[in-house]
Amino acid sequence: MKTVIIALAIFLSVPEFLSAWEGYDYETGTYIEIEKDNLVRRGEEIEYYDWDEAEYRTGEVQNIERIGSSVEVEVYDYDSGEYRTFEMDD
Repeated sequence: MKTVIIALAIFLSVPEFLSAWEGYDYETGTYIEIEKDNLVRRGEEIEYYDWDEAEYRTGEVQNIERIGSSVEVEVYDYDSGEYRTFEMDD
């Protein structure tokens, strides 16, 4: 029991473990999560979780643009060979 309490205390004291950048792909109607360790910059390769496909996917960031209170991220998805646009929470 003591081990469980210690593990829970460590988990709750380090909120970075829970960090992911959440967004939505309106074209496919699916939620997207970009994990914290990804550098989301033009030309960089990122890994993201596609909730509709229930899998991690890989792509290259083509463009990033702030639109109001959100950020639009255009990605070339290596797995599907298509361009996707995510509207990410700010």
